[in-house]
Amino acid sequence: MAERLKDKVAIVVGAGSSGPGWGNGKATAVLFAREGASVLCVDVNEAAAAETAAIIAGEGGEAAAHPADVTQSVQTGAMARRCVDLWGRIDILHNNVGIVEVGGPVEASEESWDRVMAVNLKSMFLTCKAVLPIMEQAGRGAIVNIASVAGIRWLGVPYVSYAASKAGVLQFTKSIALQYAGKGIRANVILPGLMDTPMIVAPLQDAYGEGGVEKMVAARSQQCPLGRMGDAWDVAHAALFLASDEAKYITAAELVVDGGLTAKVA
Repeated sequence: MAERLKDKVAIVVGAGSSGPGWGNGKATAVLFAREGASVLCVDVNEAAAAETAAIIAGEGGEAAAHPADVTQSVQTGAMARRCVDLWGRIDILHNNVGIVEVGGPVEASEESWDRVMAVNLKSMFLTCKAVLPIMEQAGRGAIVNIASVAGIRWLGVPYVSYAASKAGVLQFTKSIALQYAGKGIRANVILPGLMDTPMIVAPLQDAYGEGGVEKMVAARSQQCPLGRMGDAWDVAHAALFLASDEAKYITAAELVVDGGLTAKVA
């Protein structure tokens, strides 16, 4: 299938990658553009956003990079205005930004807790605050938020702030979906499982003991019923479906993309 987002305008928040390779947001931004959308690639790292926009442009798509710290309302407002200035509307908002910091309630600092909550949850509150009035005026829109199976399951790593923030994303998304269902706006959430993306390398490589990245990848892959972690494209294709008109009767849904992980008893 092609042109599933033809003539759509999308904001992808977290469109850069935290390291070499493909993060979920980067893959989603590129896939949206391949399917016909004009994409505003938003990231706190301006160079990372520009890299993604350049990939899209190199493939003949339409994109622009926009640097923003989406934990700041002034910057999310500017993000929404930039998109409207460029393309006249916002059809899709994809919230993908997120960080992981290891630690339980005793080990994690108060500053770490606040930082994770701000990036993973407050950011979605602020981007929706900026974008929803624009969608409401148009009478249509699709919001796709990224949570995690960590929001519903213990995954063996004590990252309490990450788990709590992702659980919050689930109810946040449902609340928006039901409040705006009569206004032509849908909101859904994706719960990725154990994914092999650049985001996991720095914060988690020591959480699995000695052996570094290779041990971590092996341990996480062994947990998955399919025998391997997922990748950024698995999440991107799920986001594409939920953002497209193929999902026009789907809202307040939780789409688990985890290779069967959460179906296990142990």
